[in-house]
Amino acid sequence: MSGPLDGVLVVDLTRALAGPHAAMMLGDLGARVIKVESPGSGDDTRGWGPPFVWPGGGGAGDDMAGDRESTYFLSTNRNKESITLDLKDEADKATLTELLRRADVLMENFRPGTLARLGFGTDVLAELNPRLVTLAISGFGHDGPEGGRAGYDQIAQGEGGLMSLTGSGPDDPQRVGVPIGDLLAGMYGAYGVLAALMEREKTGRGQVVRTSLLAAIVGVHAFQGTAWTVAGKVGRAQGNHHPSIAPYGLFHCKGGSVQVACANDSLWRKLCAEFGFDPEAPGMGTNGDRVEHRQEVIALLEGAFADIEAEELLARLATVGIPSGKVRSIDEVYGWDQALSQGLRVDVDHATLGRVSLPGPPLRFFAPGPDGETETTRRDHAAPPVLGADGDAIRAWLDGSST
Repeated sequence: MSGPLDGVLVVDLTRALAGPHAAMMLGDLGARVIKVESPGSGDDTRGWGPPFVWPGGGGAGDDMAGDRESTYFLSTNRNKESITLDLKDEADKATLTELLRRADVLMENFRPGTLARLGFGTDVLAELNPRLVTLAISGFGHDGPEGGRAGYDQIAQGEGGLMSLTGSGPDDPQRVGVPIGDLLAGMYGAYGVLAALMEREKTGRGQVVRTSLLAAIVGVHAFQGTAWTVAGKVGRAQGNHHPSIAPYGLFHCKGGSVQVACANDSLWRKLCAEFGFDPEAPGMGTNGDRVEHRQEVIALLEGAFADIEAEELLARLATVGIPSGKVRSIDEVYGWDQALSQGLRVDVDHATLGRVSLPGPPLRFFAPGPDGETETTRRDHAAPPVLGADGDAIRAWLDGSST
Protein backbone atom coordinates (compact mmCIF):
# COMPACT_ATOMS: atom_id res chain seq x y z
CA MET A 1 0.00 0.00 0.00
CA SER A 2 2.74 2.45 -0.97
CA GLY A 3 0.49 4.56 -3.19
CA PRO A 4 -0.12 5.05 -6.91
CA LEU A 5 2.94 7.30 -7.33
CA ASP A 6 5.39 4.78 -5.88
CA GLY A 7 8.63 5.12 -7.86
CA VAL A 8 8.14 8.79 -8.75
CA LEU A 9 10.91 11.11 -7.47
CA VAL A 10 9.99 14.71 -6.64
CA VAL A 11 12.58 17.38 -5.91
CA ASP A 12 10.86 20.08 -3.86
CA LEU A 13 12.58 23.48 -3.97
CA THR A 14 9.50 25.28 -2.66
CA ARG A 15 8.91 27.00 0.65
CA ALA A 16 6.02 28.48 2.63
CA LEU A 17 2.74 26.86 1.58
CA ALA A 18 1.58 26.62 -2.06
CA GLY A 19 4.52 24.56 -3.33
CA PRO A 20 5.02 22.49 -0.18
CA HIS A 21 1.32 21.63 -0.22
CA ALA A 22 1.58 20.43 -3.83
CA ALA A 23 4.64 18.33 -2.99
CA MET A 24 2.94 16.87 0.09
CA MET A 25 -0.03 15.82 -2.05
CA LEU A 26 2.32 13.81 -4.27
CA GLY A 27 4.07 12.38 -1.21
CA ASP A 28 0.71 11.28 0.18
CA LEU A 29 0.22 9.36 -3.08
CA GLY A 30 3.48 7.47 -2.63
CA ALA A 31 6.05 9.63 -4.43
CA ARG A 32 9.48 10.03 -2.89
CA VAL A 33 9.72 13.75 -2.08
CA ILE A 34 13.13 15.27 -1.33
CA LYS A 35 12.72 18.73 0.16
CA VAL A 36 15.66 21.03 -0.52
CA GLU A 37 16.06 23.71 2.17
CA SER A 38 18.42 26.56 2.90
CA PRO A 39 21.15 25.75 5.42
CA GLY A 40 20.60 27.20 8.86
CA SER A 41 16.99 28.37 8.68
CA GLY A 42 15.29 26.02 6.25
CA ASP A 43 11.78 26.61 4.97
CA ASP A 44 10.34 29.95 6.09
CA THR A 45 7.49 28.17 7.87
CA ARG A 46 9.91 26.54 10.34
CA GLY A 47 9.93 29.95 12.01
CA TRP A 48 6.21 30.74 11.71
CA GLY A 49 4.41 30.72 15.03
CA PRO A 50 3.31 30.50 17.71
CA PRO A 51 2.18 27.86 18.29
CA PHE A 52 5.46 25.98 18.51
CA VAL A 53 6.01 22.64 20.19
CA TRP A 54 9.09 21.11 21.82
CA PRO A 55 10.34 17.59 22.57
CA GLY A 56 8.59 16.19 25.60
CA GLY A 57 5.26 17.67 24.62
CA GLY A 58 5.96 21.27 25.60
CA GLY A 59 3.91 23.84 23.77
CA ALA A 60 4.09 27.56 24.41
CA GLY A 61 3.79 30.86 22.69
CA ASP A 62 7.22 32.08 23.71
CA ASP A 63 10.05 32.08 21.18
CA MET A 64 12.18 29.68 23.25
CA ALA A 65 15.52 28.35 22.16
CA GLY A 66 15.97 24.66 21.48
CA ASP A 67 14.55 22.01 19.19
CA ARG A 68 11.19 23.66 18.68
CA GLU A 69 8.96 22.71 15.76
CA SER A 70 6.46 24.97 14.08
CA THR A 71 2.97 23.53 13.85
CA TYR A 72 2.64 25.50 10.61
CA PHE A 73 5.55 23.59 9.08
CA LEU A 74 4.17 20.30 10.38
CA SER A 75 0.90 20.97 8.53
CA THR A 76 2.36 20.84 5.04
CA ASN A 77 5.47 18.67 4.98
CA ARG A 78 4.54 15.10 5.86
CA ASN A 79 5.93 12.27 3.73
CA LYS A 80 9.12 14.15 2.76
CA GLU A 81 12.88 13.92 3.27
CA SER A 82 15.01 17.02 3.94
CA ILE A 83 18.42 18.00 2.61
CA THR A 84 20.06 21.41 3.00
CA LEU A 85 21.74 22.95 -0.06
CA ASP A 86 23.15 26.41 -0.69
CA LEU A 87 22.26 27.02 -4.33
CA LYS A 88 25.05 29.60 -4.63
CA ASP A 89 27.65 27.02 -3.62
CA GLU A 90 29.12 25.03 -6.51
CA ALA A 91 29.34 21.74 -4.62
CA ASP A 92 25.73 22.02 -3.49
CA LYS A 93 24.64 23.00 -6.99
CA ALA A 94 26.33 19.84 -8.23
CA THR A 95 24.31 17.82 -5.71
CA LEU A 96 21.10 19.43 -6.93
CA THR A 97 22.14 18.72 -10.50
CA GLU A 98 22.48 15.03 -9.70
CA LEU A 99 19.10 15.01 -8.02
CA LEU A 100 17.50 16.62 -11.06
CA ARG A 101 19.07 14.08 -13.41
CA ARG A 102 17.17 11.38 -11.56
CA ALA A 103 13.97 13.30 -10.78
CA ASP A 104 10.58 12.91 -12.39
CA VAL A 105 9.26 16.19 -11.00
CA LEU A 106 10.81 19.49 -9.91
CA MET A 107 8.71 21.96 -7.92
CA GLU A 108 9.70 25.59 -7.39
CA ASN A 109 7.97 28.79 -6.29
CA PHE A 110 10.74 31.35 -6.63
CA ARG A 111 9.94 34.70 -8.18
CA PRO A 112 9.87 34.33 -11.97
CA GLY A 113 13.44 34.27 -13.33
CA THR A 114 15.16 33.35 -10.06
CA LEU A 115 15.80 29.71 -10.94
CA ALA A 116 17.32 30.72 -14.27
CA ARG A 117 19.67 33.16 -12.49
CA LEU A 118 20.80 30.28 -10.29
CA GLY A 119 21.75 28.34 -13.41
CA PHE A 120 18.69 26.11 -13.71
CA GLY A 121 16.61 27.76 -16.41
CA THR A 122 14.10 25.71 -18.39
CA ASP A 123 16.60 25.23 -21.24
CA VAL A 124 19.21 23.86 -18.84
CA LEU A 125 16.68 21.57 -17.18
CA ALA A 126 15.45 20.24 -20.53
CA GLU A 127 19.00 19.36 -21.54
CA LEU A 128 19.80 17.90 -18.14
CA ASN A 129 16.67 15.72 -17.98
CA PRO A 130 14.31 15.76 -20.98
CA ARG A 131 11.71 13.75 -19.04
CA LEU A 132 11.54 16.22 -16.15
CA VAL A 133 8.16 17.73 -15.31
CA THR A 134 8.59 21.13 -13.67
CA LEU A 135 5.91 22.86 -11.59
CA ALA A 136 6.41 26.61 -11.16
CA ILE A 137 4.04 28.50 -8.85
CA SER A 138 4.05 32.30 -8.71
CA GLY A 139 1.95 34.97 -7.07
CA PHE A 140 0.33 36.63 -10.08
CA GLY A 141 1.61 34.68 -13.08
CA HIS A 142 4.98 34.29 -14.77
CA ASP A 143 4.34 36.96 -17.40
CA GLY A 144 1.98 39.86 -18.03
CA PRO A 145 2.25 43.43 -16.76
CA GLU A 146 2.40 42.38 -13.08
CA GLY A 147 4.04 39.00 -13.48
CA GLY A 148 6.95 39.80 -11.16
CA ARG A 149 4.88 40.68 -8.10
CA ALA A 150 5.57 38.81 -4.89
CA GLY A 151 2.69 36.56 -3.93
CA TYR A 152 1.24 36.38 -0.44
CA ASP A 153 -2.05 34.68 0.19
CA GLN A 154 -4.09 37.46 1.74
CA ILE A 155 -2.98 39.96 -0.90
CA ALA A 156 -3.95 37.48 -3.61
CA GLN A 157 -7.31 36.84 -1.94
CA GLY A 158 -8.00 40.56 -2.18
CA GLU A 159 -6.65 41.08 -5.68
CA GLY A 160 -8.43 37.96 -6.97
CA GLY A 161 -11.86 39.11 -5.80
CA LEU A 162 -12.37 36.48 -3.11
CA MET A 163 -12.42 38.90 -0.19
CA SER A 164 -15.14 40.96 -1.88
CA LEU A 165 -17.35 37.86 -1.77
CA THR A 166 -16.50 36.94 1.84
CA GLY A 167 -17.75 38.70 4.96
CA SER A 168 -20.94 39.85 6.64
CA GLY A 169 -21.74 42.35 3.90
CA PRO A 170 -20.34 44.45 1.03
CA ASP A 171 -18.57 46.82 3.43
CA ASP A 172 -16.95 44.02 5.44
CA PRO A 173 -14.46 42.18 3.18
CA GLN A 174 -12.88 39.23 4.97
CA ARG A 175 -10.15 36.75 4.13
CA VAL A 176 -10.94 33.06 4.25
CA GLY A 177 -9.81 31.62 7.59
CA VAL A 178 -7.07 29.49 5.99
CA PRO A 179 -4.58 30.58 3.27
CA ILE A 180 -6.91 29.31 0.58
CA GLY A 181 -5.05 30.89 -2.36
CA ASP A 182 -1.86 29.04 -1.41
CA LEU A 183 -3.72 25.79 -0.86
CA LEU A 184 -5.64 26.02 -4.13
CA ALA A 185 -2.49 26.86 -6.10
CA GLY A 186 -0.88 23.77 -4.60
CA MET A 187 -3.87 21.62 -5.53
CA TYR A 188 -4.02 22.96 -9.08
CA GLY A 189 -0.27 22.52 -9.36
CA ALA A 190 -0.38 18.87 -8.26
CA TYR A 191 -3.24 18.24 -10.67
CA GLY A 192 -1.20 19.78 -13.51
CA VAL A 193 1.84 17.69 -12.63
CA LEU A 194 -0.18 14.47 -12.76
CA ALA A 195 -1.53 15.44 -16.20
CA ALA A 196 2.00 16.19 -17.44
CA LEU A 197 3.25 12.83 -16.12
CA MET A 198 0.47 11.09 -18.02
CA GLU A 199 1.33 12.94 -21.21
CA ARG A 200 4.99 12.02 -20.74
CA GLU A 201 3.95 8.38 -21.08
CA LYS A 202 2.91 9.19 -24.67
CA THR A 203 5.62 11.66 -25.69
CA GLY A 204 8.59 10.62 -23.58
CA ARG A 205 9.22 14.25 -22.67
CA GLY A 206 8.46 16.42 -19.70
CA GLN A 207 7.17 19.97 -19.72
CA VAL A 208 6.69 23.01 -17.50
CA VAL A 209 3.42 23.44 -15.61
CA ARG A 210 2.71 26.97 -14.37
CA THR A 211 0.03 28.30 -12.06
CA SER A 212 -0.32 31.14 -9.57
CA LEU A 213 -2.22 32.24 -6.50
CA LEU A 214 -4.19 34.63 -8.70
CA ALA A 215 -5.11 31.91 -11.21
CA ALA A 216 -6.11 29.50 -8.45
CA ILE A 217 -8.44 32.01 -6.81
CA VAL A 218 -10.05 33.05 -10.09
CA GLY A 219 -10.33 29.34 -10.92
CA VAL A 220 -12.79 28.85 -8.05
CA HIS A 221 -15.03 31.85 -8.70
CA ALA A 222 -17.59 29.32 -9.98
CA PHE A 223 -21.09 30.84 -10.30
CA GLN A 224 -19.83 34.19 -9.01
CA GLY A 225 -17.60 34.42 -12.08
CA THR A 226 -20.30 33.70 -14.63
CA ALA A 227 -22.75 35.94 -12.78
CA TRP A 228 -20.48 38.75 -14.00
CA THR A 229 -19.04 37.45 -17.28
CA VAL A 230 -22.41 36.29 -18.61
CA ALA A 231 -25.09 38.19 -16.70
CA GLY A 232 -23.19 41.37 -15.80
CA LYS A 233 -23.96 41.06 -12.08
CA VAL A 234 -21.17 41.79 -9.59
CA GLY A 235 -21.36 39.48 -6.58
CA ARG A 236 -20.89 40.95 -3.12
CA ALA A 237 -20.37 39.52 0.35
CA GLN A 238 -23.62 38.78 2.14
CA GLY A 239 -22.63 36.75 5.15
CA ASN A 240 -23.73 33.18 5.78
CA HIS A 241 -26.51 32.93 3.21
CA HIS A 242 -26.25 31.72 -0.39
CA PRO A 243 -26.74 34.42 -3.03
CA SER A 244 -28.69 32.16 -5.41
CA ILE A 245 -30.55 29.68 -3.17
CA ALA A 246 -32.96 30.23 -0.27
CA PRO A 247 -33.21 29.03 2.39
CA TYR A 248 -29.55 28.03 2.39
CA GLY A 249 -27.38 29.25 5.23
CA LEU A 250 -26.90 29.60 8.96
CA PHE A 251 -29.98 30.10 11.15
CA HIS A 252 -30.11 30.94 14.83
CA CYS A 253 -32.05 28.77 17.25
CA LYS A 254 -32.33 28.42 21.02
CA GLY A 255 -28.84 28.63 22.47
CA GLY A 256 -27.02 28.27 19.17
CA SER A 257 -27.34 27.90 15.42
CA VAL A 258 -27.73 25.33 12.66
CA GLN A 259 -27.08 25.29 8.95
CA VAL A 260 -29.92 24.41 6.57
CA ALA A 261 -29.72 23.81 2.82
CA CYS A 262 -32.98 23.68 0.85
CA ALA A 263 -31.52 23.44 -2.64
CA ASN A 264 -34.82 22.71 -4.41
CA ASP A 265 -38.55 23.28 -4.04
CA SER A 266 -39.18 19.70 -2.91
CA LEU A 267 -36.96 20.23 0.13
CA TRP A 268 -38.68 23.56 0.76
CA ARG A 269 -42.06 21.85 0.86
CA LYS A 270 -40.74 19.24 3.32
CA LEU A 271 -39.41 22.00 5.55
CA CYS A 272 -42.75 23.83 5.43
CA ALA A 273 -44.68 20.66 6.28
CA GLU A 274 -42.51 20.00 9.32
CA PHE A 275 -42.76 23.51 10.76
CA GLY A 276 -46.23 24.54 9.60
CA PHE A 277 -45.35 27.08 6.92
CA ASP A 278 -47.37 27.71 3.77
CA PRO A 279 -44.98 26.78 0.91
CA GLU A 280 -47.01 28.86 -1.57
CA ALA A 281 -47.24 32.01 0.54
CA PRO A 282 -46.53 35.25 -1.38
CA GLY A 283 -42.82 35.57 -2.04
CA MET A 284 -42.15 31.93 -1.06
CA GLY A 285 -43.39 29.69 -3.86
CA THR A 286 -40.21 29.34 -5.92
CA ASN A 287 -36.51 29.57 -5.23
CA GLY A 288 -36.36 32.80 -7.22
CA ASP A 289 -39.12 34.27 -5.06
CA ARG A 290 -37.37 33.22 -1.89
CA VAL A 291 -34.03 34.68 -3.01
CA GLU A 292 -35.79 37.99 -3.69
CA HIS A 293 -37.38 37.84 -0.22
CA ARG A 294 -34.41 36.30 1.60
CA GLN A 295 -34.73 38.41 4.74
CA GLU A 296 -38.38 37.42 5.16
CA VAL A 297 -37.43 33.74 4.74
CA ILE A 298 -34.67 34.06 7.34
CA ALA A 299 -37.05 35.76 9.78
CA LEU A 300 -39.68 33.06 9.21
CA LEU A 301 -37.29 30.19 9.94
CA GLU A 302 -35.55 31.83 12.89
CA GLY A 303 -38.94 32.63 14.41
CA ALA A 304 -39.89 28.95 14.21
CA PHE A 305 -36.49 27.81 15.50
CA ALA A 306 -36.30 30.27 18.41
CA ASP A 307 -37.57 27.84 21.06
CA ILE A 308 -35.82 24.72 19.72
CA GLU A 309 -32.33 23.76 20.84
CA ALA A 310 -29.80 22.89 18.15
CA GLU A 311 -29.59 19.12 18.73
CA GLU A 312 -33.35 18.71 18.73
CA LEU A 313 -33.68 20.89 15.65
CA LEU A 314 -31.01 18.93 13.76
CA ALA A 315 -32.78 15.68 14.67
CA ARG A 316 -36.10 16.96 13.33
CA LEU A 317 -34.49 18.20 10.12
CA ALA A 318 -32.72 14.89 9.59
CA THR A 319 -35.94 12.92 10.17
CA VAL A 320 -37.71 14.70 7.31
CA GLY A 321 -34.67 14.65 5.02
CA ILE A 322 -33.58 18.29 5.14
CA PRO A 323 -29.78 18.66 4.68
CA SER A 324 -28.49 20.36 7.82
CA GLY A 325 -25.53 20.48 10.16
CA LYS A 326 -23.77 22.18 13.01
CA VAL A 327 -20.78 24.52 12.96
CA ARG A 328 -17.97 22.57 14.56
CA SER A 329 -14.82 23.99 16.11
CA ILE A 330 -11.47 22.61 14.94
CA ASP A 331 -11.04 20.46 18.05
CA GLU A 332 -14.51 18.98 17.55
CA VAL A 333 -13.67 18.04 13.95
CA TYR A 334 -10.54 16.08 14.94
CA GLY A 335 -12.50 14.21 17.59
CA TRP A 336 -15.50 13.46 15.35
CA ASP A 337 -16.00 9.78 14.57
CA GLN A 338 -16.94 10.51 10.96
CA ALA A 339 -13.75 12.49 10.30
CA LEU A 340 -11.67 9.77 11.94
CA SER A 341 -13.36 7.07 9.85
CA GLN A 342 -12.19 8.87 6.70
CA GLY A 343 -8.52 8.89 7.72
CA LEU A 344 -8.52 12.64 8.30
CA ARG A 345 -6.27 12.35 11.33
CA VAL A 346 -3.09 10.29 11.25
CA ASP A 347 -0.50 9.42 13.89
CA VAL A 348 3.19 9.61 12.96
CA ASP A 349 6.53 9.27 14.75
CA HIS A 350 8.47 12.55 14.65
CA ALA A 351 12.26 12.58 15.09
CA THR A 352 12.21 14.99 18.05
CA LEU A 353 8.58 15.25 19.15
CA GLY A 354 7.79 11.55 19.29
CA ARG A 355 4.28 10.37 18.49
CA VAL A 356 2.14 13.22 17.12
CA SER A 357 -1.19 13.50 15.30
CA LEU A 358 -1.50 15.35 12.00
CA PRO A 359 -4.34 16.17 9.63
CA GLY A 360 -4.63 13.27 7.21
CA PRO A 361 -4.73 13.21 3.40
CA PRO A 362 -8.15 13.73 1.79
CA LEU A 363 -8.01 10.86 -0.74
CA ARG A 364 -8.73 7.15 -0.30
CA PHE A 365 -8.20 4.37 -2.86
CA PHE A 366 -10.05 1.09 -3.34
CA ALA A 367 -9.45 -1.91 -5.60
CA PRO A 368 -12.67 -3.61 -6.76
CA GLY A 369 -12.75 -7.39 -6.72
CA PRO A 370 -15.15 -10.33 -6.90
CA ASP A 371 -15.58 -10.28 -3.12
CA GLY A 372 -15.98 -6.52 -2.86
CA GLU A 373 -13.60 -3.59 -2.52
CA THR A 374 -10.21 -3.71 -0.86
CA GLU A 375 -8.81 -0.42 0.39
CA THR A 376 -5.35 0.32 -0.97
CA THR A 377 -4.91 3.75 0.62
CA ARG A 378 -1.40 4.49 1.88
CA ARG A 379 -1.26 4.07 5.65
CA ASP A 380 2.44 4.35 6.54
CA HIS A 381 2.82 8.12 6.62
CA ALA A 382 6.11 9.76 7.58
CA ALA A 383 6.34 12.74 9.90
CA PRO A 384 7.63 16.05 8.53
CA PRO A 385 11.45 15.97 8.65
CA VAL A 386 13.71 17.98 10.90
CA LEU A 387 16.00 20.28 8.96
CA GLY A 388 18.58 18.39 6.90
CA ALA A 389 17.72 15.07 8.51
CA ASP A 390 18.20 13.05 5.33
CA GLY A 391 21.14 14.88 3.78
CA ASP A 392 23.78 12.22 4.43
CA ALA A 393 21.54 9.39 3.21
CA ILE A 394 20.59 11.29 0.05
CA ARG A 395 24.22 12.11 -0.76
CA ALA A 396 25.21 8.48 -0.21
CA TRP A 397 22.44 7.40 -2.56
CA LEU A 398 23.60 9.87 -5.21
CA ASP A 399 27.20 8.64 -4.81
CA GLY A 400 26.09 5.07 -5.30
CA SER A 401 27.16 3.95 -1.86
CA SER A 402 23.58 3.37 -0.81
CA THR A 403 20.50 2.07 -2.61
